[in-house]
Amino acid sequence: MSSIRTLAAAVLSLALMVVSGMAPAQTAPYPQKPVRMIIPFAPGGASDFAGRIISPRLSEVLGQQIVIENRAGASGNIGMEAAAKASADGYTVYLGNIGTISINPAVFPSLPVNPAKDFIPVSLVAELPSILVAHPGLSANAVGELVAMAKSKPGDLNFASPGSSTLNRLEMEQFMKAAGMKMVHVPYKGGAGPAVTGLLGGETQVMFVTLSSAINFVKAGRLKAFAVTSPKRVEALPQVPTMIEAGYPDFVTSSWQGVFVPTGTPRQVVARLHEALVKVLAIPEVRERFASGGVTATASRTPEDFAAYVSAESERWGKVARESGATID
Repeated sequence: MSSIRTLAAAVLSLALMVVSGMAPAQTAPYPQKPVRMIIPFAPGGASDFAGRIISPRLSEVLGQQIVIENRAGASGNIGMEAAAKASADGYTVYLGNIGTISINPAVFPSLPVNPAKDFIPVSLVAELPSILVAHPGLSANAVGELVAMAKSKPGDLNFASPGSSTLNRLEMEQFMKAAGMKMVHVPYKGGAGPAVTGLLGGETQVMFVTLSSAINFVKAGRLKAFAVTSPKRVEALPQVPTMIEAGYPDFVTSSWQGVFVPTGTPRQVVARLHEALVKVLAIPEVRERFASGGVTATASRTPEDFAAYVSAESERWGKVARESGATID
């Protein structure tokens, strides 16, 4: 009997060892080391503004440091390429925007990255409406007055933009087409800063610009605000009407920011990042800091919802870019 018990114990032990060996290895929860966030523009811009607000809180939620890496150049294409070619393991995330993801593919003939194929959209992060502003010396005080002036003096008015292929230039092209007017385009290099400086100095008369880049000048009376491109008036400038209120019902635009990862990133990592971003973007302090700059903190309901949004934006602005003949500066 003792021998039988010993044999049974040995068989049971062997069976447990076999079952244990067959069981799948348990992988450590993501993340296990710092995560790099590539921002394709220099410090101080809208993308950097959004990234530096969310990164500390994202670090807290994920339990690992988020290391920001600004990779500026070539209208954001340098940083985008670096992110697309990074290992698809969740340890490199990309803060893309409407320009790099939805406009550049329609403008750059030999773009080394195909955003639709090389990235997985994770979540929208921020929506930054634009604002139509003018030099204080311009006699027009509303959108309708500006349109009437431009129609009465074809080609006499000019408008600034941060570059020929930027959202702000394409917004103006869309506006001019809808209003049946024409103004002369004056592109600037170096982002919104130089273009706004030119407008402040009277080199140009009017422009669309990201709200966060103009809000302080509007509040100080150094720029005249005609309308914002958000669906509703913004809390920071409640006296400024929307383009919808000005008579352009379809004119809603946003210089949005969103998080992407390289194609091939595991599904569970995408889900974890999305979950973390939803939590971060619901934090009152994060939302308040965004709002102070005229930005709305916005999380996508699912990664699939964000992917559909990106696809629609790429189709919309790609068409505007092609029809306007937008080129690389």
